[in-house]
Amino acid sequence: MNPIMPTAFHAMIAAPHYLASMVGGKILQQGGNAFDAAVAISAALAVVYPHMTGLGGDAFMLMYHAGEKRIVGLNGTGRSGRRATPDFYVNRGFTAIPQRGVESAITVPGMVDAWWELSARYGKLPWEALLAPAITYAEEGFPVSRNLYYWMCRNEELIRAQDSLSRVYMSQGKLLLPGDRLVQPELAVTLRAVQEQGRDVFYKGEVMQLIVDAIRKDGGCLEEEDFIRHHSDWVEPVSTTYRGQEIVQMPPNSQGFSALMMMNMLESVDLGAVRRDSAEFYHLMTEVVKKAFRDRDRFLTDPDFVSIPLDHLLSKEYARKLYRELRLDPPQGDPFLSRAIGQDTAYAAVVDEEGNAVSFIQSLYFDFGSAYVAGASGVLMQNRGSFFSLDAKEVNVLEPGKRCFHTLMPAMICRNGKPVLLFGTQGGEGQPQTQLSVMTGVLDYGCTIQEALALPRWVYGRTWGEDGDALRIENRGFEPIAAQLRQWGHKVELVNPWDGMMGQAQGISIGADGLLSGAADPRGDGIAFGW
Repeated sequence: MNPIMPTAFHAMIAAPHYLASMVGGKILQQGGNAFDAAVAISAALAVVYPHMTGLGGDAFMLMYHAGEKRIVGLNGTGRSGRRATPDFYVNRGFTAIPQRGVESAITVPGMVDAWWELSARYGKLPWEALLAPAITYAEEGFPVSRNLYYWMCRNEELIRAQDSLSRVYMSQGKLLLPGDRLVQPELAVTLRAVQEQGRDVFYKGEVMQLIVDAIRKDGGCLEEEDFIRHHSDWVEPVSTTYRGQEIVQMPPNSQGFSALMMMNMLESVDLGAVRRDSAEFYHLMTEVVKKAFRDRDRFLTDPDFVSIPLDHLLSKEYARKLYRELRLDPPQGDPFLSRAIGQDTAYAAVVDEEGNAVSFIQSLYFDFGSAYVAGASGVLMQNRGSFFSLDAKEVNVLEPGKRCFHTLMPAMICRNGKPVLLFGTQGGEGQPQTQLSVMTGVLDYGCTIQEALALPRWVYGRTWGEDGDALRIENRGFEPIAAQLRQWGHKVELVNPWDGMMGQAQGISIGADGLLSGAADPRGDGIAFGW
């Protein structure tokens, strides 16, 4: 599989759904900038990729502003409700927070406010223009894509269980098929209200009241005050260096720092001398991932509640210490267990003619989130808060007004303070691992961004909402590699050569001469294009 990598000098867009990519191009051609396009793409994805994202979810945006000559981040993730405590669940007989249903929808959706903040601070076009394409697709419909249909089939039982879902995704008692028109009239009404009245209608006005009334009626814990108090945060990114490049991630509550830790460890080895299609490569990657995940799981939560020692975790000295602990000669896999993590995510990137760049990602957490639509709002609520623990001894314990451990992590690689690569992916535990594959592919193995996305990928650990700590590797004739890894103590599962469980990544590279190269994952429904 060798998709064409588009190149251009003026602008480039890469998104996981072709319609969202086209929306971004339309906004740029109307005179908008990358920030306008990011909002419009994000809103369009909330309609045409509803199994992966939506108004009921969260977003992180990492951006370079050419005029200000700086990189800044926008944390558009929601906090738990004031009534969201361990006792709320224990008193109802739960030993863990439910993963689906209204009781899993315990964090305020953050994405709409993130759109508003980004547009207000850096946008050029009127707010109304940015949401117009999404409204059109919600009102008039769009064809069901292959990826959406796959997840509809996997979640058919959940879709049938709620009228608001079955009305959208079913016709005459059967799921819509690929190519069938999917219309979302209730979501269209909500989007139009946000278009006409701004973010306040979603957090203080009639849309908020509609959502809260439904949640209260159905036994959830979010209230009016939780929405009223919500705000996004402009934040300073975190970074490290790797072989002369600067790698930039969002700070906690994002898990982005775990990828920085992995790259710090890999600086201790001449990775380019390790064959990319060798058992030694997959063993090294897996053991590096385990080391970073141990510290991630120990420390990651809302930094407003717990001090996270990032200076220590991202220090080169600590990375060298962790690397020395790896069992490489002779190779031996260390055991490690992590909690099952959801995967539902959509990543996109855009660069405009002025040099502005946005690397952004959004999610409902699980596929179709909580599988709960709040009343007649058409808003599918996220279940991100279901990853909170009820155990007071754990750092990510549920507390009111708290942001959860977040898997979302848009990324950039920079040189001399300017981005040269924007990239990200869906996939829970797989996000830092796929980023590891992309970064080493480009920086150590000399790949283009499209070649890096097409490399055989792996994912270690509990992801996609499933238990198990297998090392899953795309099988491109890798039976001998798998046999060797099993001898070294790994629980290897070979999966399809281009397996959807590896997520969908996108990326844009920026050359020294300004050449833009875009890439969309061949495993998904997206395209990259520019002009």
